[in-house]
Amino acid sequence: MSDAREGLPTSEHVLSWLQSVADPEIPVLSIVDLGIVREVSWEHETCVVTITPTYSGCPAMFEITRAIEQCLHEHAIAQVRIATRIAPAWTTDWMTETGRTALKGYGIAPPVQTAIDISGITRRAAMPPVPCPQCGSASTRLISDFGSTSCKALYRCSDCREPFDYFKTH
Repeated sequence: MSDAREGLPTSEHVLSWLQSVADPEIPVLSIVDLGIVREVSWEHETCVVTITPTYSGCPAMFEITRAIEQCLHEHAIAQVRIATRIAPAWTTDWMTETGRTALKGYGIAPPVQTAIDISGITRRAAMPPVPCPQCGSASTRLISDFGSTSCKALYRCSDCREPFDYFKTH
């Protein structure tokens, strides 16, 4: 998505700047690597950033919107509009490999399940074991479907005995 208008940064430049905007709930994960930035475009002199929340009603969206605006203002973009796109719904399949690696390094097990497209209908494969982000063991068990935030579940490793969050697949 390039913009040929003179004096305006390209969409690729804007995306590279947004790479510095961290998710407020998981600060090692950028909003770009999380996959919530869907599009960057221009309407005349206004930079339009389209985002998809990870959950409807996600409490972090207000902070994310403010952080996007602040980031772009710091790069001399005076007019910014944030558009919210809720369809298609956000999926963990949109997370980058860099984002998954950052989650693991932070002690949160990244999503392990991937979507399977069967005749245009997205289905989920059977849930594989969730590896422990501390020791790598697949000998883990679900403690609670609800972790420190609504997008995570709480697991415990049977080998190293450590509890950990798992970023739920959806």
